[in-house]
Amino acid sequence: MTAQQDTPPSSGGLFRTKTVEQSIRDTEEPEHALKKSLSALDLTVFGVGVIIGTGIFVLTGKVAKETAGPATALAFVAAGIVCALAALCYAEFASTVPVAGSAYTFAYASLGELVAWIIGWDLVLEFALGTAVVAVGWSGYVRSLMDNFGWNMPEALSGPDVAKGFGFDILAFALVLVLTVVLVLGMKLSARVTTIVVAIKIAVVLIVIVAGLFFVNAVNYSPFIPEAQPQSSGSGLTAPLIQLIFGYAPTNFGVLGIFTAASVVFFAFIGFDVVATAAEETKVPQRDMPRGILASLLICTVLYVAVSLVVTGMQHYSELSVEAPLADAFKAVGHPVYAGFISFGAAIGLTTVCLILLLGQTRVFFAMSRDGLLPRFFSVTHPRFRTPYRPTILLGVIIAIVAGFTSINELATLVNIGTLFAFVVVALGVMVLRRTRPDLHRAFRTPWVPLIPILSVAASVWLMLNLPAETWLRFALWMAIGVVIYFVYGRRHSRIDEPVGRP
Repeated sequence: MTAQQDTPPSSGGLFRTKTVEQSIRDTEEPEHALKKSLSALDLTVFGVGVIIGTGIFVLTGKVAKETAGPATALAFVAAGIVCALAALCYAEFASTVPVAGSAYTFAYASLGELVAWIIGWDLVLEFALGTAVVAVGWSGYVRSLMDNFGWNMPEALSGPDVAKGFGFDILAFALVLVLTVVLVLGMKLSARVTTIVVAIKIAVVLIVIVAGLFFVNAVNYSPFIPEAQPQSSGSGLTAPLIQLIFGYAPTNFGVLGIFTAASVVFFAFIGFDVVATAAEETKVPQRDMPRGILASLLICTVLYVAVSLVVTGMQHYSELSVEAPLADAFKAVGHPVYAGFISFGAAIGLTTVCLILLLGQTRVFFAMSRDGLLPRFFSVTHPRFRTPYRPTILLGVIIAIVAGFTSINELATLVNIGTLFAFVVVALGVMVLRRTRPDLHRAFRTPWVPLIPILSVAASVWLMLNLPAETWLRFALWMAIGVVIYFVYGRRHSRIDEPVGRP
């Protein structure tokens, strides 16, 4: 290690960086070290477990009916390409800086402390809301299954959407608390639970695909790309910008409708970046992190395309259900028994989504705490399980309460914009670190730099512009709160300028 690498970064600037070497040394402090127990297979399972969730069971029908028709399969491919561009950037960082924190840690090493804080604050919002919203969705599927057996939950314990009086979603609350305990007990236990659940989830998806093939009618694929229709005056930002710059309006259906649909189905891919938060707990991160990230994304893209082709082949896109397209498509061909089977698969699948989103949330919080940007109290690991139990318990309880009182509405779009913002930061970070630290050993190198990172930034910004203006306002408010906290607390307590080898 050179003398330049051993020298801590200079103080004073908002964009002071934390060297890769310093980040790695922090992981070796006994009190703040996480146990390394994950393999490439564990990471792939985590990725598949968090990606395959509500999207594959719900979004297919909505997008096919309203935006793309049978060409929804191409929309999934387009969204998958956007994620693949980001995944290549994440893979380089995760193999070069194998430290908990994902985009937060990567930004700290390349773009500076203020940007790192902003992206860390962004990820806290993304994972917290994602966990709460998915827990509520899981609760809905479980209640539906219970109703099939004649077991009815009291309205007051079925969520805040009751017509009158108090409402608390006891199932969503209980799920988050149980998963919190699983995470405290150790990553290997979490990996085993996830492996079992993901196996069940994939089996359900594959059975749906294979069974559905027998009911596909080629007539339903015509036209594969329906005739373009003018978009309604939605609240997205892209339409007026395209009209102003290029002189034409985007459409529903048609070729342009595929790209509009891609901005919607992108939600179905959210989560692969969570794999990067487990870098510090991976046995051989330089080799296994790229494999886990890219393999999970490829598997899920193939499954999404297959499901969308099957469901639009079983039933004409104009007749698809928006709420439960897969289940209702089987009902339409005279096989309602599959509806309960699909609900079971969705309920099982959403369990792992909650688990891994909560995992990502706690690892980012832990990394920020270890750097002093949040109270150091939260960066002490459990003496036996070597897990960040303090932030896990704190955040688990808070998110459980939020899930109990939260109904699914536009909160999901905040998860979208947070993820896309992280993609932009990571892509920019790859280009910056290539210039500032060309000497670093990179076990995986993003190909065609700077082309791939630039394309990743452009594609992510494009999808962000398709989100409602209200989402941008809420996101800006959350970021403003974060900046205030950074200047009031984080900047004053940052440990970046402490001597190398600090206790």
